[in-house]
Amino acid sequence: MSWAPLQPDIAKLDFDRPQLLVVVDTEEEFDWQQPFDRQRTSTASIPAQDRAHAIYDRYGVVPTYVMDYPVATSPGASRYLRRLVDAGRADFGTHCHPWVTPPFDEAVNHFNSFHGNLPPELEAAKIRASTAAVAQAFGAAPRSFKAGRYGLGPQTWATLIELGYTVDCSVVPHTRYSAQGGPDFYGQPEQPFFTDATRRLLEVPLTVGYSGRFSAFGRRVNGFVDAPLAQALRLPGLLSRSGLMERARLSPEGFDAATQCRLLRAMVAQGVRVFTLSYHSPSLAPGHTPYVPDEAALAAFLRCVEAVLDCFQNELGGAFTTLAGIDRQACR
Repeated sequence: MSWAPLQPDIAKLDFDRPQLLVVVDTEEEFDWQQPFDRQRTSTASIPAQDRAHAIYDRYGVVPTYVMDYPVATSPGASRYLRRLVDAGRADFGTHCHPWVTPPFDEAVNHFNSFHGNLPPELEAAKIRASTAAVAQAFGAAPRSFKAGRYGLGPQTWATLIELGYTVDCSVVPHTRYSAQGGPDFYGQPEQPFFTDATRRLLEVPLTVGYSGRFSAFGRRVNGFVDAPLAQALRLPGLLSRSGLMERARLSPEGFDAATQCRLLRAMVAQGVRVFTLSYHSPSLAPGHTPYVPDEAALAAFLRCVEAVLDCFQNELGGAFTTLAGIDRQACR
């Protein structure tokens, strides 16, 4: 699915310090290497989020748990998360994995795992079901959303506006999923923007960007590092190791602390003021994602999170916020 070029309405956010928020894709455990399976709905890893909160509480970080249908309808998982929210230690929103979200009217396959590829009526029904489940679990309507697998479609934002959402965090700048049947985010802004003329929905993109001497080239020429010739010649790795140009995401999943801190320094210098650190909730329990296969990897994962937060706060002078906090500051 290709995205039409936008004339983005960049949100006016008057921050004197860079702002960082944490968004956790809060979902069931499943084997990332196997086909999607409607029967894989266990949420046993949710209480493992305590391991990250030992860090967040020290820094005053309040993560937003965007949860999907299996999590919201699991009494144990939703009860654990609501305790965090009620204590002011977390915020909540909605996520949608279509293969485990009713109504089950589509084939389970890779293409349909991006809910924006579904017929609009079916996508809307699944988002409504997820929204209702989250509202039931938390006693309040969710206002923050993140598409499962970043699977925005042509009608997703309109559905979110209809359901009363005010902030979305599904866009992944400088990234294309079209080879997998998903959306193309090349050309999308790195900073928060309104999705339509009514300004009812604010998009807060995930943090993906470039560092290095040629970072401006990377931002202007979307797709350079993904081009088949560049991949065949292993240019992305060469450019990264040489310090000339490196594309990275603000996430402990696949990116070490040094890489993320280089990205933060570069993007702050480029004038970016809002950053989103993201990961998947099952990564906090070893063996559920490729990023954390064992306890040693979990310890490294948590050290990485802490090092990035420390860099942002103590080196770059940043402050921590939430999706809702950014939404409140946006001038509509």
